[in-house]
Amino acid sequence: MSESPRTTIQGSLGSSPTLQSVFYGPGCVSNALPKLIKSFGVKKALVVTGNTLRTKTDVVKKVETILEQHDAHGATFSGIGEHAPIAGILKAVDQLKELRADFLVSVGGGSPIDAAKAIAYRFKDTPESGGKILPHFGIPTTLSAAEYTSGAGYTGEDGHKIAVISPEIGLSGIILDAELTLPTPERLWLSTGMRAMDHAVETMYRPNIAHPVKFLGYGAIADLFKYLPLSKANPENVEYRQRLLIAAWMSLWPIRFHENSPIGISHLLGHKLGATYSIPHGMTSCLTLAAVVKLQSELASPEDKKYLADILFHLGVPSTGSVDGDILLLSDLLDKLVVQLGLKTTLEAYKVPREDLPKIAERALGSKEVPAFSKVVGLLETIYA
Repeated sequence: MSESPRTTIQGSLGSSPTLQSVFYGPGCVSNALPKLIKSFGVKKALVVTGNTLRTKTDVVKKVETILEQHDAHGATFSGIGEHAPIAGILKAVDQLKELRADFLVSVGGGSPIDAAKAIAYRFKDTPESGGKILPHFGIPTTLSAAEYTSGAGYTGEDGHKIAVISPEIGLSGIILDAELTLPTPERLWLSTGMRAMDHAVETMYRPNIAHPVKFLGYGAIADLFKYLPLSKANPENVEYRQRLLIAAWMSLWPIRFHENSPIGISHLLGHKLGATYSIPHGMTSCLTLAAVVKLQSELASPEDKKYLADILFHLGVPSTGSVDGDILLLSDLLDKLVVQLGLKTTLEAYKVPREDLPKIAERALGSKEVPAFSKVVGLLETIYA
C-alpha cells in the first residue's frame, strides 16, 4: 500500500454496454468481485489462468477464496500457455460445458484474458450456452491491456496468430488491483509496460482515432515514461504499480470502439513475430517500437507527424526545432527507456532466421507490393543483431 492513502488511485467507472464497470485501487478485488457477481446475478465461475500464476503465487487462490465466500467458484482452468494455444482453449470450453458455469473470471496477462474471450466466443455455439455470451470479469496482473479490446488473439495449430473480433466478447467488468501484480516477474511487468507504450504511441498515427483519445494517449505515455523506471527501482511500491495499471488503461481502452481501424506497423510486426518465434508480446514492442517511430519520420502524414512530435511536450522535453527531428528524438528516448529497463534485445537473440525477415515484413503488411515493404525489411535488419 502507498505510504500516503490520500494519493492512492482508487475508484470505479461505468463504461460501454459491454464493459459495465472498471474498479481500480490497491486491494479493491475483495469488494469489486462481489459487486460484479451481484450486479450480473451470476452463480458459478470458471476461473481461467496460467499454470505458473496458479502454482507459484497466491494470486489465483485469493480470487478463488473470494468466489468461494459467495458460493460462486465452480472450477479453475490453468492450462493457458503463452500466446493462448488453441488446445488449451478447446479444453476449457469442454470444462465449461461440463461445469455449467454462467460466468468467466480471467486472471493474469494477455494470454489468459484473450483465451477467456475466445472461450466465451466458442462456447456460445454449443447447445449448453443457450446462444449467449457469458459475462467475463478480467483481473489483469500485467500491463498488456488485453482486457480493453473486443478482440481475442490466440495461436492456431499451425503456430500462427488467429484473431477473433466481435463486440460480444468484450469484458463485462475489469478489476485493476495493484496488490495482485506484486508477484508478476519484473521482465514480464516491465515489458508489458512497453506494450502499453506501443498502444499509446501508435494511437498517434492509427487512422480514425479521435483527437481527445490521442490526449489520453499522451497521458499514458507520460506516466509510462515516469513510472516504469520507478517501478523497476521500487518493485514493491504499490502506488507506482497502480499508476501503471491506469496508464495501460489510458493507452488502449478507448480504442476498443475502433476495432476495424488499421493498426500500426509495430503491432503488425509484433503479431507476426510473437507466436511464430515464441517472443512474448511485450518483448516484441521492445524490439520494434523505437525503430517504427523512427520510420514514421519518413512514412507518416504531416498531421500524424505533428501528433508524434508533440509527445515531447507532454514529456517535458524541449523540441529540436523541427517535427522530423522531434520524431527522431522520440525514437531515441524510447530506445533509451528499453535499455534503462533492462529489456534491450535482438531478433537474433530470439533465434529468428535472418532469411525470414522479408517473409515477416510481407505477412505484416499483407503484400510485397506495398510501398513500405522494403523499408520495413530494412527496419527488421536494424533490430536483427
